[in-house]
Amino acid sequence: MDCIRRPPPVDNALVAFTYAYPWSELITHYKFGNRPGWGPFFAELMLGAAGVRPVLEALHADDLIIPMPLSAQRLQSRGFNQAWELTRALARQSGTLAQPDARLLLRVRHTQPQTTLQREARLANVKGAFQADPLRTHLLARRRVVLVDDVMTSGASLFTAAEALRAAGAAHITVMALARTSAP
Repeated sequence: MDCIRRPPPVDNALVAFTYAYPWSELITHYKFGNRPGWGPFFAELMLGAAGVRPVLEALHADDLIIPMPLSAQRLQSRGFNQAWELTRALARQSGTLAQPDARLLLRVRHTQPQTTLQREARLANVKGAFQADPLRTHLLARRRVVLVDDVMTSGASLFTAAEALRAAGAAHITVMALARTSAP
């Protein structure tokens, strides 16, 4: 109902499965257990989800697949960006013509972890945290973009990132996530 009152800034959202056991455990180990090699396994699962493969296969060479960026602090503590590993594996395994780009969307502000926050607090937490690289925004003009993340909860981070991409000129934005938490 909330999405009717406040339409999301994305054109489409696709997820592979619900964030519940055993996926929640596996994703946690992937994300916090220094297991970047699990990216191709999770990408394969994502490609089996309804709509994911056709969206990627329909992208053109000038369209983009972009991972959710991590702050420098979070990247240093984890050792890798799990969304980037998913993005690279999705591009490779789907055979899409679009190129993955981990430097076009920037996280310009470190934020506290979203896990303990309610929706409104999540939105406030990530407000202004993302921006398109100002020297490369021409790459977004009238392009289709797929924005990839591992888990979608309230959508606050993904939607804030999508707003930054839209403001920089992206014409169509599809969000893809490995898992989605259930509605409360």
